[in-house]
Amino acid sequence: MADGGPVEHGYPHLQTVRAAVTALYRRLSYDTVHTFDTSVAPADVAFCDEDDLYLGVQRVAREMVRHLRLPDARVIVSFREMEHAAYVELAAGPEYFIELNDRFRTHRKDIGAALAHEVMHVYLHRLDLSFPGTRANEILTDTATTYLGAGWLLLDAYREDRASSQKLGYLTPEEFGYVLAKRALAFGEAPETWFTSPQAYTAYTKGLARARQDEQQPPLTAAGWAGRRRYAKDRRQAQDRGGAAGPRPGGPYAFSRSDGTGPLRVTFPCPTCHQRIRVPARGRIRARCGLCRTVLECDT
Repeated sequence: MADGGPVEHGYPHLQTVRAAVTALYRRLSYDTVHTFDTSVAPADVAFCDEDDLYLGVQRVAREMVRHLRLPDARVIVSFREMEHAAYVELAAGPEYFIELNDRFRTHRKDIGAALAHEVMHVYLHRLDLSFPGTRANEILTDTATTYLGAGWLLLDAYREDRASSQKLGYLTPEEFGYVLAKRALAFGEAPETWFTSPQAYTAYTKGLARARQDEQQPPLTAAGWAGRRRYAKDRRQAQDRGGAAGPRPGGPYAFSRSDGTGPLRVTFPCPTCHQRIRVPARGRIRARCGLCRTVLECDT
């Protein structure tokens, strides 16, 4: 929890974020991911100063449990002084104990954000889905929370001005915006109206622009002129070299031949789930991602 300190910006964790989206589709399947087609509604997690603290926090916790379809999980929430925003004790269940930072006693509008992250820890624990290392696993949790419809609250908890700052979670504001935009593009949502923080809205628009870039990379037909020209040059070089040509530094695609003499193929990431797709390099084709079922128009 960044509380008054500097807030990191940009996309330093983008590779892990993309791996987390792929892992969700692999572990849950396309059908299960799409059961989360509706995000947590702002009204369902609203929490004002007039509400009873403990009754309100249990109500919001139950809403997170309901959203993630954990019918037999009972979440018990308490408050204490701590460095981090919250902590959850992961055990066999059915009871899970969540501790919230004492500051949330007077910052109640952000309780939903903190609980969304911690209840997602419970959900991923039950799925037995994790990444090695604490930081990577927390990035997975933030990404899953956002992609499955509750993480817009984490982004909305971001506020920053010259005198103070606040941010929850391990992702940067722009990375939260990126994952939220990925979800919006996949599910047809428009989360712009949910934000109460102007800084969160700005971070979302930046993340949306970055997410749209994924849909405009060659060999996709939506790629711009410069990208298409660079791709054609790389393809010619791959053909001249017998098909062994890895991606440019930071490039999204690579060429290969299955046995060194077969037809040239190109491998590139699906712009929705980032699963690697391998298709023949033979002109305009339509490819379908086997993981997220996205149909892609390509010019290979």
